[in-house]
Amino acid sequence: MISAIIIDDETKGRTALRAKIQAYCPQIKIIAEASSAQDAILLIQQHKPQLIFLDIEMPRMNGFEMLNALKEKNFYIIFTTAYDQYAIKAIKYSAFDYLLKPIDIEELKIAVAHIELKESNQTKKQVELLAQNMQHPKKQLNKLAIPTLEGLLFFDINDIIHLEANSNYTLIHFTGTPKITASKTLKEFEDILPESIFFRTHHSHLINLNYIKRYIKGDGGQIELQNGNFVDVSRRKKKHFLKPLAISIFATWKNI
Repeated sequence: MISAIIIDDETKGRTALRAKIQAYCPQIKIIAEASSAQDAILLIQQHKPQLIFLDIEMPRMNGFEMLNALKEKNFYIIFTTAYDQYAIKAIKYSAFDYLLKPIDIEELKIAVAHIELKESNQTKKQVELLAQNMQHPKKQLNKLAIPTLEGLLFFDINDIIHLEANSNYTLIHFTGTPKITASKTLKEFEDILPESIFFRTHHSHLINLNYIKRYIKGDGGQIELQNGNFVDVSRRKKKHFLKPLAISIFATWKNI
């Protein structure tokens, strides 16, 4: 059993989540509930849960501030939130799971299943990365937590040259670092990496436009990257690829 605390300032929110957990997640045992971040800190210190369901938007002290106030973070976290585009992006970059309110049962079951595959000793680093990403809401996020079978690894997205689909996994090629296998699909990376830098050239490939060495004409064409790898461009992606490539080249010439 995984011991858990629900943290949400709304009674209805706590009640609804508790009912769904009890009905659909038998591996979770709810040991306490908190209606404020201040109460939650005391309950976490007292009960030492393995998992917390943490609402982000709470009065006086929100969920992120609560995490920063805790010295020990030896537990898993699943965030619960109403839609907030920037907060969700920061959460994804930190490799945390989140549930949008009203909470969907299937998404809850998936998030709980992920918990059983993670190591809680990574939480502190994830929270530090999350705090970094939340400091400048308008700024492009650069630090990314990447889940692998061995645990989380932390990288700057500007060091990623190329991402390659490998069934339900993704091979990631870096500059100056050996490639790794991430336990996420290529589509999941495509959804969070900035479109201004990364382009899906093919159903199997997502590339960093800054590492293109040359484009070879063809039916769809082919790209040679600066690390020597060659990547196909699908026919339907060709026109969409050449446009950002032209913009990128123009910007480079302009700065010379």
